[in-house]
Amino acid sequence: MTWLVEHLQMHRYFRPLQLAVSDSKPQTDPSVDVKHNSSLDKAMMKPLPPAGNLIVYDKDCSEVFDRLRSPSGFYRIRPKLHQEPFLVYCDMADGGGWTVFQRRRHGKVLCLKKCFSLFASAGKNLVKIDLMDWEGKRSYAFYENFRITDEADKYRLQYGQYSGKAGDALTGGAGMVEQWSSCLSGMQFSTGDQDNDRFLQGSCAKENQAGWWFNRCHAANLNGKFYHRGKYKAEYDNGVVWGTWKGLWYSLRHTTMKVRPLFYLDIAGSGAGDI
Repeated sequence: MTWLVEHLQMHRYFRPLQLAVSDSKPQTDPSVDVKHNSSLDKAMMKPLPPAGNLIVYDKDCSEVFDRLRSPSGFYRIRPKLHQEPFLVYCDMADGGGWTVFQRRRHGKVLCLKKCFSLFASAGKNLVKIDLMDWEGKRSYAFYENFRITDEADKYRLQYGQYSGKAGDALTGGAGMVEQWSSCLSGMQFSTGDQDNDRFLQGSCAKENQAGWWFNRCHAANLNGKFYHRGKYKAEYDNGVVWGTWKGLWYSLRHTTMKVRPLFYLDIAGSGAGDI
């Protein structure tokens, strides 16, 4: 138990007692003993928080949901043992256990590069991309075995089989010409000062004013510029777009990218979640 005492001392859950030293004779008055005991009580440690808050960090939201059956909200996770824990948003309503790593709400962007560590290994997972237009209509796309490599490889994107209703915009669509120009599989992440696309005549990231995976350039860009009311006119097709659903000149209102293990048994028992 020595380690526990040292831990509690380090985090100041109690402090050592400091007894006064006196040359006078000990007092025998009972009232003095009562006062002495009261001072001891005040010096005792404050109540400890739950042990789980001290040492337990789940590696993703699926583990949080399995352990707590908790509602949607922000939770602290640690995907890798060498990482410091960090906050993520967990979507517990869509079957439960989804870790959100990119989200657009009213133009605001939540994109956590820390979450990319969830994809560093070749483990089997399922990414769901939720889309909503300005009329409240929704669609979605699933991708199996979604992977983002580490910083040294510039966060290269890889993914497996597609399914869903919104169309395979990450691959560029069904046509060979579109796929040659827009397929994002194998592409590195580009920003305004890190041009990793295949567009020789310029920079897709600068044209789109966004960091994203680009080819020559894209059929999907969920980090694009936010345009109110959907349809927009601009020099470039730089909106929040999923081209195989609403086209490149319609900027979506809400989008979410989230991940959980591929063979995850959700609260409905299906492993697929609610759509």
